[in-house]
Amino acid sequence: MKHRPKCCRAASWIAAGAIVLCFGLSLSFYLPFPQSRLRPGPVISMRLLDRNGVLLREVLSSREGRCSWVDLSSVSPTLLKVTVAAEDRHFFTHPGVNPAAVLRAFFQNVTSGRIVSGASTISQQLVRNLVHGRRTIPSKILEAWNALRIEKKLTKQDILVQYLNRISYGNQAFGISAAARLYFDKKAGDLSLAESAFLAGLPRSPSALNPFRNEAGAVSRQREILHRTARLGWITAEELDRALMEPLGLSSSRDTFKAPHFCDSILQAIDTSRWTSISEIHTTLNFALQSRIERLTDNHLAMLEEKNITNAAIVVLDNRTAEVRVLIGSRNFFDDRINGQVNGALSLRQPGSTLKPFTYGLALDSGLTAASLLLDDEIQFQTPTGGYIPRNYDRKFHGLVRIRTALACSYNVPAVSVIEHIGLERLYLFLHSAGFTSLSRGPEHYGVGLTLGNGEVSLLELAQAYSALARGGNFAPVQTILSLWDPFQNALPLSPAPARKTILSPQAAYLLTHILSDNDARIPAFGYHSPLHLPFPCAAKTGTSKDYRDNWTVGYTKRYTVGVWVGNFDASPMHNVPGITGCGPLFRDIMLLLHRESPADSFSRPNGLTTASVCPVSGNLTTDGCPGSMEEIFIQGTEPADFCRTHTLSEQKIITAGMNSTSLERSVSPRIRFPVHGDIFKLDPVLRKDYQALVFRALIPEPLRGYPVEWWINGQKIGETLSSASAPWKLEPGSYSLQVRIPAGEKYITSRTVHFTVLS
Repeated sequence: MKHRPKCCRAASWIAAGAIVLCFGLSLSFYLPFPQSRLRPGPVISMRLLDRNGVLLREVLSSREGRCSWVDLSSVSPTLLKVTVAAEDRHFFTHPGVNPAAVLRAFFQNVTSGRIVSGASTISQQLVRNLVHGRRTIPSKILEAWNALRIEKKLTKQDILVQYLNRISYGNQAFGISAAARLYFDKKAGDLSLAESAFLAGLPRSPSALNPFRNEAGAVSRQREILHRTARLGWITAEELDRALMEPLGLSSSRDTFKAPHFCDSILQAIDTSRWTSISEIHTTLNFALQSRIERLTDNHLAMLEEKNITNAAIVVLDNRTAEVRVLIGSRNFFDDRINGQVNGALSLRQPGSTLKPFTYGLALDSGLTAASLLLDDEIQFQTPTGGYIPRNYDRKFHGLVRIRTALACSYNVPAVSVIEHIGLERLYLFLHSAGFTSLSRGPEHYGVGLTLGNGEVSLLELAQAYSALARGGNFAPVQTILSLWDPFQNALPLSPAPARKTILSPQAAYLLTHILSDNDARIPAFGYHSPLHLPFPCAAKTGTSKDYRDNWTVGYTKRYTVGVWVGNFDASPMHNVPGITGCGPLFRDIMLLLHRESPADSFSRPNGLTTASVCPVSGNLTTDGCPGSMEEIFIQGTEPADFCRTHTLSEQKIITAGMNSTSLERSVSPRIRFPVHGDIFKLDPVLRKDYQALVFRALIPEPLRGYPVEWWINGQKIGETLSSASAPWKLEPGSYSLQVRIPAGEKYITSRTVHFTVLS
């Protein structure tokens, strides 16, 4: 038996191994390249656009770059030519690697012991972009192998799509779409030949050829690519000459950060797990309008600086859709001195009187009318923390007033009195249904001060609720997003908008609108020429929080709702600035801007309303004895049925008038202002008793002035004054009941009895 030499056996094993290796490598080319690496998600940035396509912000991808995915149909054809000419002129003929170039580079790299020559095709560059490996000789071999695999999986067009959307063009721009926007403020499909060649030269060395630092180097590379493309016959001589002569205008805008507070609120509302699947967010904002209102705001704040007012926030809603058109969170997002990054549109602050309309709206839906009489007087209301006496801004009380006047002039005592009629818990639940979810501490926590703004709400919540009044009592949550799009421009599903709901009857909402747009009704408090007096129908309400820390004006036309806040984010008080003069003028200018081209339409009057002529004093139907008459609107079934008898007291007849009474005696009866029921006084042991006295005070309604005023203690008349609302009384220890009586004909009009005690 012959034995083959050992060298022959070794050669056989080597040959067999080589065959197996070649076979294995051949098979490996057909192994699928991981599909997950080809997905665009991780490299895609997220773009926020306004309703007209204006870019507001671009959120960087996980690679800290900007990238928007485009297909070849959205890319300039000349860009494809110059890119292939610049990077891989044999792209359409090789299998993923260029054998001749590989041999040349292999020899140079082996002899040098390191990478000194590339020879990378477009396919290999794509692999390098997908795998992010180190540049070593083994990694180059693996890169070539993966390039062959990719060529088996993708078409040449698909490879170009992946390459053009992933390659770096410098300055955090990944992909041709981001590069075209960054450097030329254009879409990739609108690039000229010169611009295309300029961009095609950047991927070779994005840092060294950074156009913002080395424009000359980038232009030199562009010209080299243009000449190479012409030599390949892919462009004509004429096209070459025109491209070489074309001036390049680089965009000066390197970053976009518009409407920052609005964009922040959008991003906070979207689950971060969805970010990689979202390429574009089309929002409801109108940035052109926002820019104009930002300038208005800055001008107004410049005039208010001496009043210690540093900041403002504005919200504008489209009442038809409940979409946010403008959201300004501060005067300057980048000014740390005024805490500019705080979003004043979403911050919770005390709203002052801006919640009063909702209190009255409930009352109007509960049987009261715009002509119902309420008492504006020094009244102590019981709250969980003790007695509470509301005061008016003008430091005065105005006696019996109609609801129209009480709301239009923003008197405080009548608004608190209405809560006793509708109920505190009912008001609290109603405000929640109107979107004030920030009022979360229960009705007992706020007490009757809820209607005067002792809770905390946001400007956006206020605008949202007032917008419901503009829609006739129909509440709709505000909308900020129009559509979401994935990297391939497929629409993504939006969360369904909550259903609209009716929170007030259309009739009550219209009455509120009519009152809040009635300039004559607010004249006693604000004068005729107030900022709220606009040349078109506009309902508005102002508010001022305690110690002048917040100014508000919120109002609406048929089309728009506008909310304005001014103040300071550090909670420092303004210098005695009420809402009417603080943010009222800015509110007015915004409304004028919104309706510059077409005046606001009149509010639509719903069915179920009727009109009657009433006495401005009693609120009942007018007679010849009334000092005048006024037309008032009523929900059908609530209009007065009786004629005014306030001005015919001598007839001693009973009438219906007022919220808490069914007779003239109650509606126009005097009211003791001091002492308050339950008061306890103590004699001073040091002072002589002769020097210790009380001065009783009472409110005498207008119809009773001129009659004698009798003062009765413990059933005994102690004195009489003529038309005077005060009387002195020396202190004596004991328990007392005080009453005021006014003789009118054969009967007395009396006050409620007040009990008080004097201790020795």
